[in-house]
Amino acid sequence: MNNNEQNTPKSDSVVIGVDVGTGSARAGIFDMNGNMLASAKRDITLYRDCRTLNCRTLNCRTLNSAHFAEQSSREIWDAVCYCIREAMLHSGSKPQQVAGIGFDATCSLVVLGQDKEPISVSPSQDPNRNIIVWMDHRAVAQAERINALGHPVLHYVGGKISPEMETPKILWLKENLCHSFDNAWQFFDLADFLTWKSTGSLSRSTCTVTCKWTYLAHEKRWDADYFRQIGLAELADENFARIGQDIVEPGTPCGQGLTEEAAQQMGLLAGTPVAAGMIDAHAGGIGTVGINRDATRNMAYVFGTSSCTMTTTQEPVFIPGVWGPYFSAMVPGMWLNEGGQSAAGAAIEQLLSLHPAAKEAKALAKKKSIPLPVFLADSVMEKTQSASQAVEMTEGIHVVPEFLGNRAPFADPHARAVIAGLNMESDFNNLLSFYTAGICGIGYGLRQIIEAQAKSGAAIENIVISGGAGQHPLVRQLIADACGVTVITTQASEPVLLGSAILGAVAGGIAASVEQAMAQFSSIGCIYSPNEAYRERHNIRFTSFQHLQQCAREIKG
Repeated sequence: MNNNEQNTPKSDSVVIGVDVGTGSARAGIFDMNGNMLASAKRDITLYRDCRTLNCRTLNCRTLNSAHFAEQSSREIWDAVCYCIREAMLHSGSKPQQVAGIGFDATCSLVVLGQDKEPISVSPSQDPNRNIIVWMDHRAVAQAERINALGHPVLHYVGGKISPEMETPKILWLKENLCHSFDNAWQFFDLADFLTWKSTGSLSRSTCTVTCKWTYLAHEKRWDADYFRQIGLAELADENFARIGQDIVEPGTPCGQGLTEEAAQQMGLLAGTPVAAGMIDAHAGGIGTVGINRDATRNMAYVFGTSSCTMTTTQEPVFIPGVWGPYFSAMVPGMWLNEGGQSAAGAAIEQLLSLHPAAKEAKALAKKKSIPLPVFLADSVMEKTQSASQAVEMTEGIHVVPEFLGNRAPFADPHARAVIAGLNMESDFNNLLSFYTAGICGIGYGLRQIIEAQAKSGAAIENIVISGGAGQHPLVRQLIADACGVTVITTQASEPVLLGSAILGAVAGGIAASVEQAMAQFSSIGCIYSPNEAYRERHNIRFTSFQHLQQCAREIKG
């Protein structure tokens, strides 16, 4: 029985979406209307220390733990297989019903050795720590050196490479852990690792390599001169065998589908189609921007640990400080500009941790079995007549939440957070003011990205929001008010998982194209229009936000 016969779409067919975020792996089972039948989740470990067994192996004198973030590909694979088995069990679906699988993951760097086993990327020399996580900023110096060269490929990453991207991280490995660099068999983006692990295919997704590796998808080539110029000539000399020679669009079937080994681990059938995957935020874009059949009108805004903005255009638009334009990186055949904030949900958590009343509030939230930010958002709503009115609670407190730098539109990894307007109050009500000001700060940072894009010719009409940190109605309304742009949600409760499932649907023949699948599986949920009564207040606060941001740039050092 061939793959097509085994997976001919039927009314009871299902598709599987798998999402690997910073803190967990998840799997969702979806029917042919985009309804999620069941899901499962397993937490994964994030290593933030950088203890080293032998400091002489490193070319740097000191290591800052705050810059390091590592994970294990073995642990992530085990978590993925567990989640698929559990989700299938709870959905009541049978393996023969599965028409396809799609993966999305954080844009983290996975390194495997010549034996196809994990090889350490860590000063700890632990081989299980073989992933440099997207948020790891160890390669700031390498990124700055690359940017100083001004190579033409940088035009397609907003003018500046980010330390969150892969070539600075690989260069860091070469300069600091040369044994790992020399003995690496493959450097994968995490989503591409998952498709390889599932199928044995070394195909890379245009999404991953274009957005994070400098692949020029519109020309279908790597730029060898760029790699030689920055100090990674080895990769060019070997014709890019370690970073990808077969580049395919998201949704393309990989290999012959699930291998026997992978199928057994997942509890599925060998040969089940597996789609070329995507970066997690971009899967959220796929699961959202097609809601009104015109992706160019909508900015996808994935508000999670970090935030990511994705804007689709018919023609390339060059926006200083905003990554891209990337061709076929999200919607095949169209261009993508990507911005966002390096810390969003994480910025709110960091902000709250600084307040004296946070410990007591966290205990109250735990009693209700809800996260602290949700507990605070609920509390704000109880004290106001409307979500928009919450801005009145800020009481002159202003927050620039750039704890991990500014991803866009300034591409400044050295930017830092600013909190202004504090007094001697430290009670619960003051914590609510603190929290509300933080959400407004997130909104003003998003507004800067929207305005920078519009100035360059990539205007949008709507923000389509997804991600765990953006699920509360208070957050959605404050974002709409802070930006002065309508915020839309989808009916899908998990649009990131839906996005990866859409890729699985394309690979499995459920839909002829990603665009068709987007229209089939996505629909509008709620609409949050900007409240005109608070427009001027937010304009004033936005101006204050910009002044504080500029002041921080002037005094740092």
